[in-house]
Amino acid sequence: MSNPKHTLFWMTLFLSVVVVVCALIYKPLQEAFMANWVFNLLIVCVLLIGIAITYRQVFVLFPELRWVAQFRTGHAGLSVLQEPRLLKPLARQLDDDSKRDRFSLSTMSLRTVLDAIHSRMDEQREITRYFISLLIFLGLLGTFWGLLGTINSVGEVIVNLDMGQEDFGEVFAGLQSGLLKPLEGMGTAFSSSLLGLGGSLVLGFLDIQAGHAQNRFYDGLEEWLTGVTNLVDRVEDAPE
Repeated sequence: MSNPKHTLFWMTLFLSVVVVVCALIYKPLQEAFMANWVFNLLIVCVLLIGIAITYRQVFVLFPELRWVAQFRTGHAGLSVLQEPRLLKPLARQLDDDSKRDRFSLSTMSLRTVLDAIHSRMDEQREITRYFISLLIFLGLLGTFWGLLGTINSVGEVIVNLDMGQEDFGEVFAGLQSGLLKPLEGMGTAFSSSLLGLGGSLVLGFLDIQAGHAQNRFYDGLEEWLTGVTNLVDRVEDAPE
């Protein structure tokens, strides 16, 4: 079966590139972040949690691979290994056979086990997809929040503008100071959109890599179990 270490390498390499790019544009990125640091900090926290969950999806494959490797070698001691999470349907299906370090599996049981394992993998990926959608939502929410504040601030500036003054310098100064708040709202809108959409792209790439690792694990498991099941079926169907 494929080793998930290669997937971890590409995921870590991609994150390293992202960190380097962020370091190169640190100054403008800091200014954008401070436009509304509370809301933007929430987006960054969601991104970090999503990254941790994505890495976890890959790390959980290692004990599953050790369990399968122990089973394939047929060495004693399989029963002392920790019960796998993704392969729990397979472990329960084998039950007592696993304690003798051998097993037999019918075609119908094989399909049931593979469907259950595939369903568990899909459940894990649904969490990551939710975080990707959450990042997009937070980015759009920050955008509309900032634009709403901008519209309200512009309305206040227009209402408070006193055109009856003879000194147009004071009128212009009042207009200039009044426009500072709407510009802050625009900063919130664009910074939240930048972080939310950018974070969703980063997490989306990591989710793709984690999905590839899970698919390779599933394909290898299916190929191995199918070969064993075909062998068992031939033995059972052989004439006496």
